[in-house]
Amino acid sequence: MPVETRRAGRVRRHARVRERITGTAERPRLSVHRSLTHMYAQVIDDATGRTLASASDLDVKTGRSPAAQKNKTERAKAVGKLLADKAKAAGISDVIFDRGGYRYHGRIKALADAAREAGLKF
Repeated sequence: MPVETRRAGRVRRHARVRERITGTAERPRLSVHRSLTHMYAQVIDDATGRTLASASDLDVKTGRSPAAQKNKTERAKAVGKLLADKAKAAGISDVIFDRGGYRYHGRIKALADAAREAGLKF
């Protein structure tokens, strides 16, 4: 039996979730990607294939904010807040959360909680 890598398992889980979750113009999809060092989040309208808003911790790190010097979880919170602000500026208040096959804990949960606190509903 072949050994499945951690990434292959995540991709398989994400494909299973994406069968059910689709973003629309009224309620786009908030997609999260987590690498070892960075966090990326996008608000996507799957009907047209357009990214409506995006944020990453690289945006947080380049700005000399206090969150830039924090740990990865604190930067994930800053990404969630920044994304929610950008989405609200684009007129988006309701989204569908797509955790990308990652477990809902740690940085993923921190980003989602910060986005909720900043005004996004999901």
